[in-house]
Amino acid sequence: MSPPPGASSTKPWPAEPRRIPDRGAVRLLTRRTVVSTAGALGAAAAIGAGPAVAKKARRKPIVIAHRGCSGERPEESRLAYELAIDEGADFIEPDLCPTKDGHLVCRHEPEIGGTTDVAHHPEFADRKKTLVIDGESITGWFTQDFTLEELKTLRCRERLPEIRPDSAKFDGQAPILTYQEVVDIARAGTRRTGRTVGTYPEMKHPTFFASIGLPLEHRLAHLLKINNLSSRSAPVFVQCFEVGALKTFSHLSAAPRVQLIDNEGGPADLPKLTYAEMVTPAGLKQVRAYADAIGPNQAMVLDFNAQPKPKPTSLVADAHKAGVMVHSWTARKENFFLPKSLQIGDPAAPDFARQTGDIDYLLGALYATGIDGVFSDFSSLNLKARNAYLASRAHA
Repeated sequence: MSPPPGASSTKPWPAEPRRIPDRGAVRLLTRRTVVSTAGALGAAAAIGAGPAVAKKARRKPIVIAHRGCSGERPEESRLAYELAIDEGADFIEPDLCPTKDGHLVCRHEPEIGGTTDVAHHPEFADRKKTLVIDGESITGWFTQDFTLEELKTLRCRERLPEIRPDSAKFDGQAPILTYQEVVDIARAGTRRTGRTVGTYPEMKHPTFFASIGLPLEHRLAHLLKINNLSSRSAPVFVQCFEVGALKTFSHLSAAPRVQLIDNEGGPADLPKLTYAEMVTPAGLKQVRAYADAIGPNQAMVLDFNAQPKPKPTSLVADAHKAGVMVHSWTARKENFFLPKSLQIGDPAAPDFARQTGDIDYLLGALYATGIDGVFSDFSSLNLKARNAYLASRAHA
């Protein structure tokens, strides 16, 4: 884990075991609600209807809870998802990896050594191995080597305890969830709050999992079908960094789809294609043929090198012109995840990395672009910024 661009190098930044690159959480700036029923369903339905209707849907951007309220509770746990709902998220996001017996469980990556207590289970010591996934050599324990019953004996833990010690206090309290359980949590949240809560699943490394006989697309499509979530108006978005999986999924389900995009590299299944090419006018037109939205790294929506603070790029306007919605990832409040221009405090302080930076500016600037949704680890802050944006538009 390296410090943000421009961060002080006089103090050591928290280290983390090397694992699959964290699109949107660990590789800072280099990788990747609950609204009214009408608002949530309307947004999902409108994305397939072209620029005119998409413009109407953008009147109320969605608040997306990135792996739940993962800034305050261990990610992808029931604790994180329920807190996100209570704090006002429109959608809760699970990342999906398969088990040995074909279930879809919610882990950010198939390697679970950093997010569970598996290392403390001697009965699983012999499961530790080294795999190459999307060109990266990774050592640890992997979901596909465990049955669901075995994974249910593990407990979630905070992945970044140096940055989020308060979240780490909840280590060991929650089991790994299946996607079905997250759907059930969203529905219970809908009943509890009176607002429609959607889910926003990501298919992780689909080409790799297909290569070992555990393809994701049909499994996810089946779960959506049996939960009545396969329609254009269903409160769900299906996301992926790879192109082929989304195209395959488009033939299996009518659920809305999102092409994730990073600010470097390209889809693992199309090595000759870059993400930069995908956000050109011609590239966005091609994306529109199989996806309803793009999910770009927030450093593509705002120029983080601009001075004195980040400024908007043309990406949101370009995407909207192509009839594509935009949901950016991932807004976080800690200095560790922010560019130097938004960091607050003394860089020499021992706890500088986990101190709160200018997250209000970041979120406000994202919403000011006219974006359709924002991923954040802090749902209450995200909701506050979204509502402030809507209020400013109402008074404009």
